[in-house]
Amino acid sequence: MDTQIALRFDGSDYDHKRDGIRLTGQLERVFDVMKSGEWITLRQLSNKSKCPEASASAQLRNLRKDRFGGFEVEKKYSHMGVFLYKLKARTK
Repeated sequence: MDTQIALRFDGSDYDHKRDGIRLTGQLERVFDVMKSGEWITLRQLSNKSKCPEASASAQLRNLRKDRFGGFEVEKKYSHMGVFLYKLKARTK
C-alpha cells in the first residue's frame, strides 16, 4: 500500500488511541493479499490476512474509499451465498 496515503478511520465507535494501529495493520494486510489481483473468498482473505471475516469485509470497503486509495474491488457470486472479491489493477 502506498504509505504516503494518510489513513483516516472514522465511525461513531472509533477511538484512534485504541483502534488506530489495529485497523491500519488490518488494512495493510488485506491490501497485501488483494494486490495479487486474484479472485478470493472472504474466508480465504480472512485466513490469509489474519483478521476476522467482518474486519476483512470492512477493510475491502475501506479500500474503495478515496482516502484509502479509491481502489475498485470487484465482486462476483460463486455458490451457496459465497462471493469472490478481486482488487482491480489501477490504470493511473
